[in-house]
Amino acid sequence: MQNDSAWRIERIQARIVDIPTIRPHKFSFGAINRQSPVIVQLWLANGACGFGEAATIGGPSWNEESPETILHAIQEYLAPAATGGDARKFCEHFARFEAVCKGNMFAKSAVEMALVDAVARSLDAPAWQLLGGKRIQSLPLAWTLASGDSRLDLEEAEKMLRSRRHRLFKLKIGARSPADDVEHVERIARGLDGRATMTVDVNQAWDGNTARRFLPRLVDAGVTLIEQPVAKWNVQALREATQALGDTALVMADESLCSPQDAFQLASQRACHVFSLKVAKHGGLLRTREVAAIADAADIGWYGGTMLETSLGSAASAHVFATLSDRHHGCELFGPQLLVDDIVDQPMEVRDFELQLPDGPGFGVDVDAKRLDRYDRARQGLAPKTVDFGRKHAQSGN
Repeated sequence: MQNDSAWRIERIQARIVDIPTIRPHKFSFGAINRQSPVIVQLWLANGACGFGEAATIGGPSWNEESPETILHAIQEYLAPAATGGDARKFCEHFARFEAVCKGNMFAKSAVEMALVDAVARSLDAPAWQLLGGKRIQSLPLAWTLASGDSRLDLEEAEKMLRSRRHRLFKLKIGARSPADDVEHVERIARGLDGRATMTVDVNQAWDGNTARRFLPRLVDAGVTLIEQPVAKWNVQALREATQALGDTALVMADESLCSPQDAFQLASQRACHVFSLKVAKHGGLLRTREVAAIADAADIGWYGGTMLETSLGSAASAHVFATLSDRHHGCELFGPQLLVDDIVDQPMEVRDFELQLPDGPGFGVDVDAKRLDRYDRARQGLAPKTVDFGRKHAQSGN
């Protein structure tokens, strides 16, 4: 049994890593060609080391936080507040974070994640054991079709079906006119011909009137789940869309749902059928469970969302998702597959269209220090380069 001093947080380090994506990934607000998560590393007095991650999409395009602000909040406020404390006191640390730094939930989630990982590794236990116990062994894994080109999206979907990795597809729309977006969805639906489940993410692009006009056409095309069709503040329009669709399709809240208070408001107004859970936007693993508890009490389903994390953040999310009820609609922890490289030795397994939720110790993945250094933004340009001046001279003809 370790004494209390063994659990003291000795040091916290954070860095931004830049990893290209395998293709442009398009949203209603733009496209990304790389992902830049902030990776947190935390050391305890007992020698244990834990990792955490916070990823945004398109810098501050998704919400107010960006990799740069996350890094600053951790280095200047959260790390000093946590250092020297008892790593086991997760809730106490979050209260301290709230006192020194308002908002910044992505930054707080990354540090809490590292705390949980370090404590779980100290106990040689999986993180889910600290979060309530494992209830789910695997989840249907969605893949997002977001090239913006119907032909390319269909080819990608067919490839995923053949490899038995995905038969749940999400289409990102909202960048074009509603009519063009709906036609895009219809073309893909015809191509898949009932062989897959289709969801659509409008990314807040429509107003209430547009949603009332075009959501029925999405349902007619075969879409069964529609994510955040209206602006995050427009809970009234979200509620009207939910009521109008009835049982023909389900409406999912994402950007409208960040805090437990948001969850309570949406549940009390019956403004959606499904909660999209994302560890970063909720402020950590424990607050994700708080939001999920409200969903459970209100008979609202849940969906395991992503901020396109590496295998580190995806595994952390998988651990908390594994502890929730079985009233889910799958997950989309495909972030590692969208990146040209990863920062762990071995990613989570995908088998027969389902993500196999990991065990431990910690989050069940081991970070590769060399890969972490390779993509570290602060280290870029520091690697030695060899220049053959003789060959250059010969090629110039001089």
